[in-house]
Amino acid sequence: MQLEIVTLLVSRVRRYEGRPADGPAPYEPADELVDSVQVRAHRGLVGDRYFGTRFAYAAMTLIAAEKVELLEAELGSGPFDSVLSRRNVVTRGLDVDALARTTFTIDSGQGPIRFRSITPANPCAWLDTAWAPGAHRAMRGHAGIRCEPLDDGELRTGPATITEVAALAPDELRRIVSAAPTT
Repeated sequence: MQLEIVTLLVSRVRRYEGRPADGPAPYEPADELVDSVQVRAHRGLVGDRYFGTRFAYAAMTLIAAEKVELLEAELGSGPFDSVLSRRNVVTRGLDVDALARTTFTIDSGQGPIRFRSITPANPCAWLDTAWAPGAHRAMRGHAGIRCEPLDDGELRTGPATITEVAALAPDELRRIVSAAPTT
């Protein structure tokens, strides 16, 4: 299946910390948006704040640009910058939310990389500040996925393919969840 990787975000620091009313930490999009990124198995995206942490199962996040556009229509405001969702990968032409609890392979032209997703990515209250009041609630169930890379490789913006989507077996899902850090 064909898709597009619209943006890649690699951030060394958290931008949404503290109270939403205080506003996000300042940043230059050019410092965090990249055309390509190195992916390391069980570690994440090289240079990202979650690279190599003990939360390997959630080292990378994806969201569909179409979900952000649906939110714009639902709230009657926008346009919203999908980068403000703070997801590492923004796609177009892919039902990202359907990939929760699966393994899948993405190839953006530099060779296939396998990923495993065990959890959806929950939206945070910051979306009400970053986009519009009501965005946090409206994005529940539509905020993308968290995943773990299973191979080394490189992701690039532009055309890509997704293949080998397979649901995780219930016993494998239980094993992964029980082995995951709790804090």
